[in-house]
Amino acid sequence: MTKTLWQSPAIALLTAAAVLSCAAAFAQTPQAAKKPAKPEPTEQAVLLGQFGDWGAYTASPGGKKVCFALSKPTSAVIEPANKKRDPSYAFVSTRPAEKVRNEVSVIVGYSQKAGVDATAAIGTASYVLYTQNDGAWVKNAAEEAQMVETMRKGSDMVVKSVSHSGAKTADTYSLKGLGQALDKVGEECK
Repeated sequence: MTKTLWQSPAIALLTAAAVLSCAAAFAQTPQAAKKPAKPEPTEQAVLLGQFGDWGAYTASPGGKKVCFALSKPTSAVIEPANKKRDPSYAFVSTRPAEKVRNEVSVIVGYSQKAGVDATAAIGTASYVLYTQNDGAWVKNAAEEAQMVETMRKGSDMVVKSVSHSGAKTADTYSLKGLGQALDKVGEECK
């Protein structure tokens, strides 16, 4: 059975640290540069290759190898329009030591409303995402492999979520290059 990040707080923290390191590389905005608490991308993650809109990375937080494909949204809509948030990212991670392969998750850039699920739509397919703090994971682990296959074949993914204050977001991620990034991740983390 696939163990999701939210079921293992230690793995969640380690993976989040690696993803945030890479996220900083993806989002070199003046606002992101002002946040000294985020580590430099080279401290924990190594770019294996850039494939379209997705990067393939590896890291070894706590000595355990993690590989992941990471992307940022190509467009974002937030209501109300003036609501601020941190950058958001989608990633698909593999953790061989935990026997986890192709786990889909999203960092939405704000604390989400407790008890409210997020959704990810790829073409006509829709998936419910469990939310916790600023993260979201596939709620039904049995759907994860199907979702990854749908992502490989799709052109974009729209993730909708609600913040703790009630703001609604819709982030659109291009899926261009995801298949190649996942292939690279698979080669690196067997």
